Amino acid sequence: MRREHTRAELARKLEPHAASAEALDALLDVLVERRLLSDARYAEERARVLARKYGTARIRQDLKAKGVAPEIVERLSEEGELARAIAIVRRRYPVPAHTREERARRVRFLQGRGFSYDTIRAALGAQADDAAEDEL
Repeated sequence: MRREHTRAELARKLEPHAASAEALDALLDVLVERRLLSDARYAEERARVLARKYGTARIRQDLKAKGVAPEIVERLSEEGELARAIAIVRRRYPVPAHTREERARRVRFLQGRGFSYDTIRAALGAQADDAAEDEL
């Protein structure tokens, strides 16, 4: 494999080639038993890749869509989310917002990326604080 797969993804890909549903389930069980297939490992890797651009809510939505068990999805922590949001805002908008419309545009951008409103407010506040310190 080039990348990790969830059990659901692999089952969908192999279904046309399997002799029967029972044979496919048996194969997947063997792969899980040998630790060649792991939804938890997939979730960790996918979350790490997506964390550069997206917030926790968007990552959870993506994992659920891929068929990862809800227990595994809920284990994702929101740790570091504020730092990621600040980095994304600084990369996309190097200058702090001066008007209400600019601030609203940035809020919508970050909401679309899956960040919570509290995180967004803190990230935009941190950017404004940094700009105020630079002026002094």
